[in-house]
Amino acid sequence: MQPSTLNNKQMTIYIRNMVSDSCIKVVRWELERTGFIKVHHIELGMAVISYNNQVIGHEALQELLGNHGFGLIDDRELKLVEQMKQAIIQLIFYGNNTNTILRNSDYLSQRLGESYSHLSKVFSQKTGTTLEKYIIQIKMEKVKELISYGELTLSEIAHLLDYSSVQYLSNQFKQITGINVQDYKKEFHRKRIPVNQLPSS
Repeated sequence: MQPSTLNNKQMTIYIRNMVSDSCIKVVRWELERTGFIKVHHIELGMAVISYNNQVIGHEALQELLGNHGFGLIDDRELKLVEQMKQAIIQLIFYGNNTNTILRNSDYLSQRLGESYSHLSKVFSQKTGTTLEKYIIQIKMEKVKELISYGELTLSEIAHLLDYSSVQYLSNQFKQITGINVQDYKKEFHRKRIPVNQLPSS
């Protein structure tokens, strides 16, 4: 039976741990392979779907997503936290002039329609860490990624991420990761952390 033959209701669901384009593909496949769920739109952290809740309920949706480490988010403020995380990841890993945009605080406020002070407060309350620290953690994972490619010098990486100097980047890297950036270059294959596993909660 196809979804179009069912009495479907369209709704937006919010999904934790979606951190890349491959996650989008996996979630779409996991939802649509049932034959009872139609995905109208999907992006990092959310999907617009239609399905018959008499055929597939909330718990079944949770189980479907949980098969690959994802999950539904029901709490409004937790949804906002997940939206913040996805916006930061998307900007740092796929955007340009990262630090400049984030320093002005406009990007998150405009994207999520909330003041930066409110976003920062909610993030701290729900995760136990500050929004600023989480942003830096994501930036350090981007630095690790760029180092692993071996295509850019540290000076070029610092410029790309809008650090004022290599020394500033190096100091922040040591502070967050606990390892000197030069030492990391020798053993990067053992130190990458999936961004959805960063200790923000």
